[in-house]
Amino acid sequence: MKNKNVALLMAVAMGVTTLVAGYSPVMAEEKEGYTIGLAMNTQTNPFFVTVKEGVQKACDERGIELIVTDAQDDPAIQQKDVENLITKKPDAIIIDTCDSDAIVSSIEACNEAGIPVFTMDREANDGEVVSHIGYDAVKSGKLAGQFLADTLEGKGKIVELQGVMGTNVAQNRSDGFNEIIKENPDMEIVACQVADFDRAKAMSVMENILQANPEIDGLYAANDEMLLGALEAIEGAGRTADIVKCGCDALDETLDAIREGSVEATIAEPPFFLGKAILETAYNYLEGEEVEKVVILDNQLVTKDNVDDIVTKEE
Repeated sequence: MKNKNVALLMAVAMGVTTLVAGYSPVMAEEKEGYTIGLAMNTQTNPFFVTVKEGVQKACDERGIELIVTDAQDDPAIQQKDVENLITKKPDAIIIDTCDSDAIVSSIEACNEAGIPVFTMDREANDGEVVSHIGYDAVKSGKLAGQFLADTLEGKGKIVELQGVMGTNVAQNRSDGFNEIIKENPDMEIVACQVADFDRAKAMSVMENILQANPEIDGLYAANDEMLLGALEAIEGAGRTADIVKCGCDALDETLDAIREGSVEATIAEPPFFLGKAILETAYNYLEGEEVEKVVILDNQLVTKDNVDDIVTKEE
């Protein structure tokens, strides 16, 4: 039986139409089909590749033309991407931001052009956005922190690998994690370093941390790509069994690692359903429906006890 939280997530992701007082939708026009621009922050990270797949699946089901750009994790490139999308005059633009501050001018340019903007995963710090959909990043950090606290019985030396700290997601995951750690005075963060949500960077950073710290009991990596990179370093040092490891995202590779026992936990934030949810929201808005200003999808802890119950994609 599927976990009811996952069922709720899927239900929300398939179509978000709850009404919010005071927000006026655009009136739908008679036309063959919509064109939507998708400004992705990157297409090398598996999480965001799967986000795009979710958007594309929903577009295919709705007969929507999708124009996709890849900023390669560079805010300057993303700004140019959005500028180019504006010239194509799409019906809406969806943005997964590289940087929550740097994207503001691009959103304002969309506002001036009269193109509705939707954001997902990472929020923008200003500009008019019709709707934002994401996961509760603070909750994700808390879930990870509580898992380590419970598993280590409230004591131990901990490493935290942080993501791109210019994004609200990285900041909020770290805040949530550290809130739990502070509640456990016998848990000490012996190293906290930025690895930018990147696997190769995380491997290099973790190699240095391992050399400097002969005793490490727990690791929290703020996404699975960093977790998997750190795992390579940990395995290379022969310390896999000594360190309790928790990531975030529930990538397929991480779920396999949990089944195999090399990783203890991750936080499920399925990117496929995030992509479908934002596209459905944009479509509903263009059809003249009112949509929520902010939608938070459900997330949950994944361990060996429930890994086979987690649904991350549609068949």
